[in-house]
Amino acid sequence: MSDPFFHPVSGFDLPRFAGVPTFMRLPHVPLEHERLSDVQIGLIGVPWDSGTTNRPGPRHGPRQLRDASTMMRAQHAVSGMRPFEAANCADLGDVGPNPADILDSMERITSFYNRVISAGILPLTAGGDHLTSLPVLRAVAKKDPVGMIHFDSHTDLFHSYFGGTMYTHGTPFRRAVEEGLLDPKRVVQIGLRGTMYDTEDRDFAAANGIRLILVEEFHARGVEDVMAEAREIVGQGDTYISYDIDFVDPTFAPGTGTPEVGGPNSYQALQVCRELEGVKIVGADMVEVSPPFDPSGGTAFLGVSIMYELLCVMAGQVARSD
Repeated sequence: MSDPFFHPVSGFDLPRFAGVPTFMRLPHVPLEHERLSDVQIGLIGVPWDSGTTNRPGPRHGPRQLRDASTMMRAQHAVSGMRPFEAANCADLGDVGPNPADILDSMERITSFYNRVISAGILPLTAGGDHLTSLPVLRAVAKKDPVGMIHFDSHTDLFHSYFGGTMYTHGTPFRRAVEEGLLDPKRVVQIGLRGTMYDTEDRDFAAANGIRLILVEEFHARGVEDVMAEAREIVGQGDTYISYDIDFVDPTFAPGTGTPEVGGPNSYQALQVCRELEGVKIVGADMVEVSPPFDPSGGTAFLGVSIMYELLCVMAGQVARSD
């Protein structure tokens, strides 16, 4: 049973439209807080999109995701999991980026997450564009490479953009493999689709043993079968979960910078998270929610609903390890 200090504010005590928004109405526990050592799962915002190459906006994602997350309640409707009772969860605040300097921002992000990992906290991140995952992985996989289950319509395995720019939202996992942060033979990427520049990214995946599951295969096989293979690929080792909201069809999640049609629906978007049960998660992220392209707020609400699903799996893992 978790410490009551870490329980969210109930909608029966304070209306969900009132109060200062934190992720899922949890207490705000900055890194200097006296209760930091008691936190088991930390929700963190990374308001940064300097890796974006087309439509910017994910830098505003964490703020909108926090606001939408006030609708998350105490109990999962299907599993019965009560994540805030299973683990001490808190909003650790935002990493302050340098919007004018990509390398400095990445150093700031890694430094923040080094402190989180050193405190023994499992990080659940709200981005930010997908380059965010690289500096987070530099902290999470500092000692040993990890596996990864990656939900996305793009591989993000490109070498560079515009003749030599190495750090964009299309390159994080190429860098992560090169830096020894990811074990490519324990990486699976699910939902890939859309038009292509060429096959460079897929060639890199094939050469390094990364398993690509295109959306056609995903739809043909179904969620349970695909996720059973994903769990087999990562095995019992440490695994990072990276979830780009553009994995979901833009009918359900239009608020993102690089949408691709033909994707999963919103229910399948939740299902894949539920099938992560048993994976040894060492960190997870939800990235590329872009409020300027989300006038209804529906993309952000789906994004935090996915974060809640991830949180339930992570909280169950923490509870079993206690």
